[in-house]
Amino acid sequence: MKLVVQGQQALQHLSHIVTLAGGGKFTQTTDNAYRLEVAAPVAGISAFCVAQRLDCAFVPDHLALSNIGLLVMDMDSTLIAIECIDEVADMLNLKPQVAAITESAMRGEIEFAESLRRRVALLKGLDENALQRVYDERLKLNPGAETMITTLKNHGIKTLLVSGGFTFFTKKLKARLGLDFAEANLLDIADGQITGNVLGDVLDAQAKADHLTQTRLRLGLKQEQVIALGDGANDLKMMAMAGAGIAYHAKPVVQAQATFALNFTGLEGVIGLLS
Repeated sequence: MKLVVQGQQALQHLSHIVTLAGGGKFTQTTDNAYRLEVAAPVAGISAFCVAQRLDCAFVPDHLALSNIGLLVMDMDSTLIAIECIDEVADMLNLKPQVAAITESAMRGEIEFAESLRRRVALLKGLDENALQRVYDERLKLNPGAETMITTLKNHGIKTLLVSGGFTFFTKKLKARLGLDFAEANLLDIADGQITGNVLGDVLDAQAKADHLTQTRLRLGLKQEQVIALGDGANDLKMMAMAGAGIAYHAKPVVQAQATFALNFTGLEGVIGLLS
């Protein structure tokens, strides 16, 4: 396996990490990622890296870009830096109320479908133009997103954006970034206004997992060829259906169950893990 250490200050700490590992030599794989071949996980390294605000992971050799065929990712607070529904709610001065429900759902305290319906109901009567305003004025990609997507494409790895948010945003991001697939909830709009309802079944944690499996089978891939990336409890089921789950600046419940966690680097850290 390999020990991967990532972060802007990683280089100055590599010699100490080599000592902890009992020897060896790091190889730089990306701008801020370094790889050391090891036989097994080494005690003490993870704690040291956390103290230095570095991401580190012991990654099996088979988890490499050359072996991966599909990356499945969440949208809100994972691919992008905002929770779209919270920002839409801000147009009605309801962001604190909606954000509180969002946080509760992401911590796994309430079922996602229930949380989504409660939040969308609060948006009833809002002009649909608010969605475009959020996209234009507030939606930002998380750092490293474009680097990650470009590198995945260069290695022939397909991308699936699967979100408990809305198709209004996933469709635009799919086109903007050249993603292969995108799935999300359909917000009901009538006479130019949000009705407060979601059309069809809510795309919840189980639906995310199902979309991952369906896409994997369509592409003829094995489970170990799939990586899942997310930040909230709603992503845990899809992570369980992947060869590895990456928690990105995630809630504690997600970090505890994910294969790897990125807490300090941007999304380019996904490439560092697999390089």
